[in-house]
Formats: sequence, C-alpha cells, structure tokens
Amino acid sequence: MSKPQPFWKTKRLEDMNRAEWESLCDGCGRCCLHKLRDDVTDALEFTEVACHLLDLHTCRCQDYAHRKIRVPDCVSLTAHGVRAIDWLPPSCAYRRLAEGKDLAWWHPLVSGDPDTVHTAGISVRGRAISERGAGSFEDYIVDWPGRMPRTKRLPAKPSAAQSLPARTSPKEKE
Repeated sequence: MSKPQPFWKTKRLEDMNRAEWESLCDGCGRCCLHKLRDDVTDALEFTEVACHLLDLHTCRCQDYAHRKIRVPDCVSLTAHGVRAIDWLPPSCAYRRLAEGKDLAWWHPLVSGDPDTVHTAGISVRGRAISERGAGSFEDYIVDWPGRMPRTKRLPAKPSAAQSLPARTSPKEKE
C-alpha cells in the first residue's frame, strides 16, 4: 500500500482549507521585511528592516490575529494574490507552489521540524532589524530577500553505530 501524497501535492492553492493554507508558511519572515518601490520606474528594492510585529528570533508575527488592525498595509495572502504579487521571495512556499514547484527540503511540512528554516539559513533570523529606531529604510537596502538562498547543509544524523560510545579494550584502560 502506497503512502498518500501530502495535501500540497494533491490540492491547488485555491482548494486548500484554512489550516492547510496557514501551514504553508515556513516562518522565514522574509515577506515581513519592508520593500521600497520607485514611483517612476516601479523598480522594487528589498530592505533588511522588519515590521515591528515580527519577532526577530522566531520569525513569526507577534500578533498575527490582529495584524491587519495594527498594521493596515499588511498583506493577507490569497491564492489569487500569490500569483499577482511580485515581492514574495523565491523561497516562499506559496510562490513555489503557485509556480508548480514543490516545497523545499527545509520546509517544516517536509522536514517535520520548524527549526530547519532557521538552521538552513532561509529565515531572517540574525539578518534583519526592527523598523523601530531603524531610521531611513533606504539605508538598509539589500538584495538577499529577493534571491533564492544558498542553504546551509545540515549535519548528517549519525548512524546507530556512530552514536554509540567508543569501546576501549582492557589493555587501553591500563
């Protein structure tokens, strides 16, 4: 009997229920960084300045349920919107699925561990600053949020033999 496919491989974004949709967020925090758009050229620039609601360690919104009230220009993603938004990072699960790609190995739904997004170097942890006290966002323009990150290799899990303590011979103990 074959194992059933995970929901993100069998459902379109439009057909996902709320819990499935919300679980697609990998918790990287890249979408919570401020972006600047040129009024004349429409060019987009990313900053390393995060919304004041973003917890810079967990990379999660500190008041997700009320974010639209506290930050009126916060964007609520929808299946249609994901396809139209040009500033979602290329690592974003919503964007990847909309483009017909699979979730990356470090995504918590794939890895089973919510920390792999951080240990793989995908999240903004250690790379972003809060908008509170940041000053001019133009001073913090960076390009990494708009690029597919080069992920850190995670250490291989030791085999059972490797995890056992080394045995010493009786002669070595003397």
